[in-house]
Amino acid sequence: MTYKVYNPKELPEPPPQTWSNIKVHSNGHFYVSGIVAEGNSMYEQTKKIFSSIKSLIEEAGGEMDDIMSLQIFVNNLNENTEVWRARQEFFKGDFPSSTLIEVSRVGLPHVFPPMRVEINCSGYIGGSR
Repeated sequence: MTYKVYNPKELPEPPPQTWSNIKVHSNGHFYVSGIVAEGNSMYEQTKKIFSSIKSLIEEAGGEMDDIMSLQIFVNNLNENTEVWRARQEFFKGDFPSSTLIEVSRVGLPHVFPPMRVEINCSGYIGGSR
């Protein structure tokens, strides 16, 4: 099976031989790696993450409603309403299936400032049409 990697100019390209931000298989199935973002709150970070995910999927020819599944990792489950608030700004109709997991740390703590949330997802380009 063949696949393509996309790197929109709004997002930094991962270091060589580490990961791909998004891989899209020839059948349209896509996988987005865990995305983190800087911000002062869980809401701000989540909103930036969804903006990055949106850029990746649109670069590949899709839209946010093509996401079938979200995996959301937070370092404080008590702030989950901030994640849901940001999520409502990016999805309409039926939301993707979703998993929310509390972890001790997210992102790469030795590289990035303290992150509160990391999100990865998968779906099918054109799946919402």
